[in-house]
Amino acid sequence: MATTEPVYNQTTTVQEPISKKWLVVPSENLGKIGFGIKIVEVLLSFVAFVLEEVVSNCSSCGPLYFFEFVSCTAFFFTLLLLILLATTLHKRVGINCWPSVDFGYTVAMAFLFFIASVVFVADNGGTSLESAAVIFGFLATLAFVFDFIFFWKMKGIPCQGGSNQPTAENATRSVPETEKLNANGTEESH
Repeated sequence: MATTEPVYNQTTTVQEPISKKWLVVPSENLGKIGFGIKIVEVLLSFVAFVLEEVVSNCSSCGPLYFFEFVSCTAFFFTLLLLILLATTLHKRVGINCWPSVDFGYTVAMAFLFFIASVVFVADNGGTSLESAAVIFGFLATLAFVFDFIFFWKMKGIPCQGGSNQPTAENATRSVPETEKLNANGTEESH
């Protein structure tokens, strides 16, 4: 007796269920420790910004405004980066090199926070609010430096040296012809 097999096999693929998780830590772009470091950066930047905003009088306002700009920028952009890297939103932005973005941003913020804190500590009114803002500015600087060192130890420097390894995008491109084409169809002989 012959076994009967279905005439038609299933031709559609089974889709994986859509994950309802909005927080995807750890992921390929952000581990649990990196997530914690970014949270600390956001909090320290926010406290430095708030303390600076509460200052009511300034004898020399330039350093205060520079510190305000850096602390506000660090708070909002670190929060944005944290949200993008800790969720699936980073896949919708169109950036393929998140480690380079994270690394470059962290180095830039560490440098800017350090400069802003040094300038602000050198020229301020000496109030307790300004001193507290400077302390949190240096703490935020240390958090960004620690993030840089942690990133470097775990993943290395992402933008160091070009990789000649084929990527998925490069593998699909056709290899250019290496033969010399003549306009008239004749070959040159040497």
